[in-house]
Amino acid sequence: MSLREDEGFRAEAAQPGTVGTGAATVPPTVVPAAPKTPAVIAAAEAPAKPRRARKLVMATLVLAALGGGAYKAHAWWTVGRFFVSTDDAYVQADISVLAAKVPGYLAAVPVVNGQTMHRGDVIARIDDGDYRLAAQAAHDKLVTQQAAITRIARQVEAAQAQMLQASAQIDASKADAVRAAADYARQQQLEKVDFVAKARIEQARADRDRTDAAVKGAEASLTAMRANVEVLRAQGKEAEGLAAELRTAEVRAERDLTFTTIRAPFDGVVGNKAVEAGAYVSPGSRIAALVPLESVRIDANFKETQVERMHPGQRVHIAVDAYPDRDIIGEVESLSPASGSVFSLLPPDNATGNFTKIVQRLPVRVHVPADVAREGILRPGLSVTVRVDTREGAEAAADARVRTALRR
Repeated sequence: MSLREDEGFRAEAAQPGTVGTGAATVPPTVVPAAPKTPAVIAAAEAPAKPRRARKLVMATLVLAALGGGAYKAHAWWTVGRFFVSTDDAYVQADISVLAAKVPGYLAAVPVVNGQTMHRGDVIARIDDGDYRLAAQAAHDKLVTQQAAITRIARQVEAAQAQMLQASAQIDASKADAVRAAADYARQQQLEKVDFVAKARIEQARADRDRTDAAVKGAEASLTAMRANVEVLRAQGKEAEGLAAELRTAEVRAERDLTFTTIRAPFDGVVGNKAVEAGAYVSPGSRIAALVPLESVRIDANFKETQVERMHPGQRVHIAVDAYPDRDIIGEVESLSPASGSVFSLLPPDNATGNFTKIVQRLPVRVHVPADVAREGILRPGLSVTVRVDTREGAEAAADARVRTALRR
């Protein structure tokens, strides 16, 4: 029943002469309808407004969904379809495990885990007393041998002087021999005329023979002196060879002495310290690990179906799980020459038995910018998600400029 019908009913019931059933019907008195007030009109139209509001909200939601879908579709078609991503990626670095080269007791280990080290800084010191003595002994032996070499050189000089003396003696003996031969010849001429005594001839013959023997003796002495010089020279070479061995032993002793001090081979951070002062270490005993945070990289394992358009030099967006709000831009450095399974400890052999094809993964190395690496926020082992932009350089650069402008 409407509001007007309800008002008319109540007016009719209020008229006198109206009777119930069986009574004479008296014509009702017509009462004019009440005027429509704003409140009445608002009350009548109230149920229609919620329906229009719901339609408007639904239309807005549909338009928003269509707009969002269109934006996403456009973004995927222009940008998203060129990106390949994987979360099978981790921060890596060429970690160096520092170990002892020579045995001994550790005198000091002046580092702690997490300490930043520069190239040449001391990591540990081994007691070097024995190694200093060994180095000094090797040096002393070398000095003694060098003195022996000097002595032999002087002996060679003396032998050479004696050779000169022997050569002069040969000349003198030859002169005496010539004189004695000439004297003997004169005595023989005088003997023919019977003008000389027989004793004088015999004396001249003896002088000739003696001078000839003196010449041969001088020549033999010169030969012996020459041989002696050669022997001394050979001894000198032998002494020099021994000196070279002693010099090598000295260098080795000095190297062993330097190995008692273990230094950082490059800049990095100490980790996994394994020993303390007083411990005995043998060659190969681990001291600590040194992590070069300034040369970290990303090793990402992409599926073989994702590397079709991938090549070195492409831009890479790196999202580190530890820093989710930071977008690090890297670059594809290289692709592995073989899949990860090939380099595993037990490579798969699919030549026998049943075969189940499994998608292989290819390690891809991603270069991290030097300024980001120097911050030290990327630690080896952290999980990251990488997205490689496989578009050509011009398109990628244009998109990068757009992204930069939007961020500004």
